Amino acid sequence: MKALIPAAGHGTRFAPWTKLVPKEMLPVGSRPAIAQIVDEAVQAGADEVVIVTSPEKPLLRKWFEIEPAPVKITWVDQLEQNGLGHAVLQAASLLEGEDEPVLVLLGDALVSGGNASKSMKEISAANGGASIIGCEEVPHEKVSRYGIMKPAQERTGEGFFKLGDIVEKPAVDEAPSNLAVAGRYLLDPAIFAYLKDQQAGVGGEVQLTDAIRRMLAEKTVFGYVYPGHRHDIGNPQGYLQALEAMHGNR
Repeated sequence: MKALIPAAGHGTRFAPWTKLVPKEMLPVGSRPAIAQIVDEAVQAGADEVVIVTSPEKPLLRKWFEIEPAPVKITWVDQLEQNGLGHAVLQAASLLEGEDEPVLVLLGDALVSGGNASKSMKEISAANGGASIIGCEEVPHEKVSRYGIMKPAQERTGEGFFKLGDIVEKPAVDEAPSNLAVAGRYLLDPAIFAYLKDQQAGVGGEVQLTDAIRRMLAEKTVFGYVYPGHRHDIGNPQGYLQALEAMHGNR
C-alpha cells in the first residue's frame, strides 16, 4: 500500500507562526505532527509515503534527513494552491497505476485514540478493496465547513456504511447529514482519472470531494466513523486538543 500526505498548505489559520514554521512541523510531544502521520501510515501497512509539499517548506524535508523514516519518502511539489483535489493530483504519475487503494492522510489532521488508517484498510480488505472515507459526526450548524456524506444505508455496528452521495461544504439547510469527512481516505487509484478533468468547485478550487462524488456513479465507496478523535492542528484550538490528547487527557 502507498500513502499520500498533502502538506503544501500555507497554514493561514495559524499565522504568523506558520510564516516561519510549517503547521505540519508543529511539535506534538517530542516530534512534529508530520512524523507522527507518517508513523500512522507505516503502522497501517504503507511501504512508501508520498508527501506533496511546497518549495517554501524545506523544513519538512530537513526533518526526515535528521530522523529518517522507516519507509521510502517521495517528495512532490505543488507549485500553486488550488484545492485538495489539485494537491492529490500532483502525485498521479506515481500512484495511479497501483493495484490497491491509496491511503490519503491530511497533513494537518492528527488522530488520537486509535489508528484510523489501519482500521480503514481492514474494512476495505473485507469489502473487496473498496474505497473508504473516514468521517465523524459534527454539529449540524457547522456542516458548511466540511465535505458531508449521505449514507445509502444505515450504519452497521462497526460504524461503516455504503455511501450514497457526498457534497462539499453544503449550506446548513441543504446538508444530507452531519457526517463530515475527517482527514483520512483510502481511495481507488481510479480517483486520479476523475481528478484530471475535475472542474473547480466550492471556493474556485479543485475539490477531492467532487471527484469522489463522480466516482460513486461507477464504484462502491464506504463511509466509516473511525474510532478516536481527529485534531485539526491547522488552528490553535485543534493544536491544543492534540497536545492534551498526547498527555492522556482525551
